Amino acid sequence: QVQLVESGGGLVQAGASLTLSCVASEKIASTTPMGWYRQPAGQPRKLVAGIASGGWLNYADSVKGRFTVSRDNAKNTLYLQMNNLKSEDTGVYICKAEIPGTVSVWGQGTQVTVSS
Repeated sequence: QVQLVESGGGLVQAGASLTLSCVASEKIASTTPMGWYRQPAGQPRKLVAGIASGGWLNYADSVKGRFTVSRDNAKNTLYLQMNNLKSEDTGVYICKAEIPGTVSVWGQGTQVTVSS
């Protein structure tokens, strides 16, 4: 089964930028929907940004204009560029891939902490 490994999280000050990466253990079709979810401590995870099968991008209202999701199919990698980070962006960022014919695959997550 495909495994997803996230990296790039850390502790930053408000206004800083981070780029998260999610690498798949094997090739994923370029049409596979993928996304980034955020889970603050004690709260459920919610979609932050995603790429649909047709390439359409969607973002949570709270990150529009600040975050950019992209993928490099040759590297089996999904990215999340995060600019002008705010304290409310703090949480574990988890990558998800909706592999056709299987259940959704989730990574373990990477912690992002934004200090104000």
